[in-house]
Amino acid sequence: MDEIYFPPRELEVMSSLWRRGSATVTEVRDDLGELLAYTSVLSALQTLEEKGFVRHESEGRAYRYYPAVGAEKAGGSALARIRDAIY
Repeated sequence: MDEIYFPPRELEVMSSLWRRGSATVTEVRDDLGELLAYTSVLSALQTLEEKGFVRHESEGRAYRYYPAVGAEKAGGSALARIRDAIY
């Protein structure tokens, strides 16, 4: 299994996408519950897209982002890292 690691902010963004199925930058920003700049959330989504974990489609003047990797695969990788660290 390929290792998948998300820093805390990227994990929050991915969690929003996994819960919703897809989201705009504004929707993700609303989910995070912090006063983050629109550009900060956009940057996180663009970084995730560059890594191949997110894809987008045009929706009017905005983009709608979709997870390109399932939560189960990411969770399995995280559990494997914890298990390896313990043993």
